[in-house]
Amino acid sequence: MISMVVETETCAIRTWIENRVVFLELTDGRIFGFPADRFRVLSAASNEELKKVRLELNGYALRWEELDEDITVKGVVAGHFQLPLPEKAA
Repeated sequence: MISMVVETETCAIRTWIENRVVFLELTDGRIFGFPADRFRVLSAASNEELKKVRLELNGYALRWEELDEDITVKGVVAGHFQLPLPEKAA
């Protein structure tokens, strides 16, 4: 018997912001979140600017028009961030 593995692109159906964390609901049912501060432009954005995110390219990208910032869903789910996690205050 031959089995085929069909690989699908990671895609989101919804996005929202809570406490500077960007959340994505993926088409496979997973909920994925990442700190906005992992990206240079987003780390400098106000909370109100962050909340103006929208899905683009049929759910394959995140777009902040006012910030002129685009991030791929596939990239963040794969862990491709610009900045390291901030160190916790001791």
